[in-house]
Amino acid sequence: MKTINRRKFIGQSAKGLGAALAFSQLPSDLFAAAAAAGKGIGFQTYPFRDTIGKDFKNVLKMMKGEGYQYLEMCSPPGYKDDGFAALASLKGTEMRRIINDAGLTCPSCHFTFTELKDKLDDRIAWAKDLGLKVMVCQSFWLPKTATLKDYRDACDTLNKIAEKIKKAGLQTAFHNHEMEFEKIDGVLIYDAMMEQFDPSLVTMQFQTEVINLGYKAADYFKKYPGRFVASHLSDWTTDKKEVAIGKGVIDWKEYFAAASTGGVKYFYVEMDPKVFKESASYIHGLMA
Repeated sequence: MKTINRRKFIGQSAKGLGAALAFSQLPSDLFAAAAAAGKGIGFQTYPFRDTIGKDFKNVLKMMKGEGYQYLEMCSPPGYKDDGFAALASLKGTEMRRIINDAGLTCPSCHFTFTELKDKLDDRIAWAKDLGLKVMVCQSFWLPKTATLKDYRDACDTLNKIAEKIKKAGLQTAFHNHEMEFEKIDGVLIYDAMMEQFDPSLVTMQFQTEVINLGYKAADYFKKYPGRFVASHLSDWTTDKKEVAIGKGVIDWKEYFAAASTGGVKYFYVEMDPKVFKESASYIHGLMA
């Protein structure tokens, strides 16, 4: 498994005039997709699972005050055991109104693979009522004994699910965890999945946490241009401690430059709630 250190990471982040020109375009170009329609930056709701079911409105109000413009929900029925059960009674239209009243929007939501397989019509209807643009499969959660064929078969299943989601006017995405950045028979699972997914049906949501395994989001945005719709942002030290965006090993100028190539539209900070405000300040500073 690859490793990476801070000196090497930073040393590789900006080379030559081309990189310098790219960085000079940060305000006007690299955030163009995120800035469209006043989107700015978003946050994932999962870190607030201990409070969001009890105090949904105030969580939204707090995050708006900390500098966020949009959010990514977790499907309450699918995440009922993770603090979202109290929100399951809300209709999509009701949740949308509460979110909009807080001055936020909700472009995407995480759904379990089981939900998408077994209750797709219901979840599509709810997603449309909520005003979603993207329905995200949060993982296949295959066992450690899974083979590459198992992963490819799961990808084929999501391709078929995505056909129906596309017909409903929505987009399908897949969210990675560290498990997809392991190898089976010398093949990186993530690369095998990228080969199997139909890019016209399934786009990707990249989680930057895999920097802890030595994999940079920027590399994958460039390797698979145009195949990403969203990304989860978190920053880490060389000894794998989570820190505010801008305080760890990730070169965020390089990241956002490459995200433009990758096609990323939505940027969701997902980390310890204590550093959300500081992270938003840093990202808005890059945007300025």
